[in-house]
Amino acid sequence: MLSQVTAITGINLKSIPERWAPSLVIIVGLAGVVAVFTALLAMATGFESTLKANGRTDAAIIMRGGSDSELNSGLGRDSAILIKQAPGIRKGADGLPEASAEVMVIAELVRKGDTRNGANITVRGVEPAAFALRPQLKIIAGRKFQPGLREIIVGRGVTQQFQGAGIGQILRMRGSDWTVVGEFESGDSHDSELWTDADVAQTTFSRQGYSSVLVALDSPDALKTVKDNLQADPRLSVDVQSEQDYFSSQTKQFRQQIGVLAGVVTLIMALGAIFAALNTMYAAVAARGKEIATLRALGFGGLPVLASVMIEALTLSLIGGAIGAVIAYVLFNNFSVSTLGQNFTQVVFAFKVTPALVIEGLIIALVIGFIGGLLPAIRAARLPVTTALRAA
Repeated sequence: MLSQVTAITGINLKSIPERWAPSLVIIVGLAGVVAVFTALLAMATGFESTLKANGRTDAAIIMRGGSDSELNSGLGRDSAILIKQAPGIRKGADGLPEASAEVMVIAELVRKGDTRNGANITVRGVEPAAFALRPQLKIIAGRKFQPGLREIIVGRGVTQQFQGAGIGQILRMRGSDWTVVGEFESGDSHDSELWTDADVAQTTFSRQGYSSVLVALDSPDALKTVKDNLQADPRLSVDVQSEQDYFSSQTKQFRQQIGVLAGVVTLIMALGAIFAALNTMYAAVAARGKEIATLRALGFGGLPVLASVMIEALTLSLIGGAIGAVIAYVLFNNFSVSTLGQNFTQVVFAFKVTPALVIEGLIIALVIGFIGGLLPAIRAARLPVTTALRAA
């Protein structure tokens, strides 16, 4: 049986160039399905990896109780002082807690290529410890801002996507002028932010308190100690999360939305590809009716015929899927865009076409090819020899 399958399959595959037009229908259709599917999920994967890159297990973020994001949180100055004194927070070389009380403010910048419409952008006021708490953040041009001055440093993603954010330029935000003195890169969502001194941000934007407090932990196990002590203090009403858990939670809604969109679009395109495969394979079986009947008359069984038609359909599907994956990788991998994050501010991120996504796309292509080739293959296997020879 194996030798029969090999022989018939060889004949089928060698005849594909003679039937290139109908075969191309399957290949192009599945290339489109896989390319769209992979591109959509590459967007979700890139967004997710950008936010997850922020997460550390040895750092915790403390916000007002019941807040689901920093933008919705508010902590008074007294609360921030109490939080920094909690047991379990790591002390620096100077004996002070490694903690940064931070202010988050939404401002507007204009995207490159746009002339009038502004987009929300995050301005983060930080304390000096913020840089030590985020060792991945590096100044790549210019310098850090000086405390007490309206100076600002911008993330690399901001300079790529928005106007007027170059070093030495003046940004006007909410009626105040800020001098851009540096550019930083962190490889995470902070690349979409502008940083300045927390006290200056509070004064300029009329904020009385903070949005959150980021603290370093003595160890990952110290999270429970910090959480228990802060939540037991009657003067405070706070939620404590590891930094990793917080940023992971920010991707959930976006990932679900893109997953649903990818599923719907892929399903619609897959149905079209299945019908195209059915039509193509039925036509191929009909065109080779005499050939199949001759093989059957020579003693070839129905099962080898069925297997050979299925292998042909799966081969075409695999070729189409591979082409689609290559298209998605070339066009979209590391393609930088910005979208609204959980805080309704722009997050700059890059598409990530991962090996896992490519494999998923190829599996979808093979499933479509299997469904599209199954009925024609069964018809070919059941085709009566006398009927096929008479029709030919």
